[in-house]
Amino acid sequence: MLIKCPECELQVSDKALSCPHCGYPLQSTVTPKKPRKSNKRKRLPNGFGQISEIKNQKLRNPFRAMVTVGKTSTGRPICKPLKPESYFPTYNDAYTALVEYNKNPYDLDPAITVKQLYEKWSEEYFKTLTSDSSTRTITSAWAYCSAVYDMRALDIRARHIKGCMDDGSAIINGEERRPSAGVKARIKSMFNLMLDYALEYEIVDRNYARTFNVSDDIIKEKTEAKRGHIPFTDDEIQILWEHVGIKHYVDVVLIQCYSGWRPQELGLLRLENINLDDWTFIGGMKTPAGTNRIVPIHSRIRTLVEKRYQEAASLGSEYLINCTDTHTHRSSLMFTYDKYQKRFNNIRDELKLNPQHRAHDGRMHFVSLAKKYGVDEYAIKYMVGHAISDITEKVYTKREADWLKIEMEKIK
Repeated sequence: MLIKCPECELQVSDKALSCPHCGYPLQSTVTPKKPRKSNKRKRLPNGFGQISEIKNQKLRNPFRAMVTVGKTSTGRPICKPLKPESYFPTYNDAYTALVEYNKNPYDLDPAITVKQLYEKWSEEYFKTLTSDSSTRTITSAWAYCSAVYDMRALDIRARHIKGCMDDGSAIINGEERRPSAGVKARIKSMFNLMLDYALEYEIVDRNYARTFNVSDDIIKEKTEAKRGHIPFTDDEIQILWEHVGIKHYVDVVLIQCYSGWRPQELGLLRLENINLDDWTFIGGMKTPAGTNRIVPIHSRIRTLVEKRYQEAASLGSEYLINCTDTHTHRSSLMFTYDKYQKRFNNIRDELKLNPQHRAHDGRMHFVSLAKKYGVDEYAIKYMVGHAISDITEKVYTKREADWLKIEMEKIK
């Protein structure tokens, strides 16, 4: 609608604030328009998460917060409920919780590494411990697990944990060390707790550390390590030699005394790895230094090894040493730790040897003999499968079987 300007009397719109011709103010007060209130909530950034309202239900906390943990093959987000709380009374409360989560989002990220998991878990777990020694127990066990540090926690399996227990290594006071039986047990316990934590936060869908038990061999090794080992006396060795061919398995004890094999390793010596022309064994287990090592067959036990070889060939067995005294079928020929220990104890008791002797003492006796007769330190370590910390000796020196034979024959 047009009106006349009171000043210049020209026509202007009644909506005009002032006359466009002369500038005369037409409206003394202006009420600004209020912006329309929008009920639309602010959109969450991509990958930030989701907030949904549960309607048609009388809920005290109807707003559910979900976090994005990945994408499908088609690019759609994979979401899981926010932990430890997923439901909130208002949208803003849910939004605030998502903001806090996204400041440190790897808690539920399936790509979290084992090292990141350890750091997050230990940060909380150490707060519950009451002594520094308990903390050191965990950190010392963790030092032997470097092989899995960069693995995704989601991919960890029982075989990886066992690998840390059997083949792990750590540098302690400048020396490379392998886990003792006690450390192996602590590694297993640590993974039990750490993967329980990961399972709670849905980082993993199963705790594989709890799918196996610490082996009997580790338990026995742990027990025996506390008690120590003792070598045989000269009189005891003489008694053993006098009963070769009379008492079953005395020859196996003597083979151990002149070669240094662990009880488990004796039963795993394959016939294909016994060279009667070159007089060498190849065998070993537990550590990289102990696996597939060459051990010369000492001249004093060559006839014993040869007889065992011929017996195994006639039985059709793939192993050098077999249980022929009680076997009823081929599978029971296997010479296990338990079978050796039982027969060793019988020999010890019936021949009235020192009652403190145990199945590992033949290995201790070999090391004692080698040191007594001046066998080279590194030759001893090579033959018994101990790790060598000297970098030059370990990496750059190649030891020949002939040299090991010369050192072996120093033993009388």
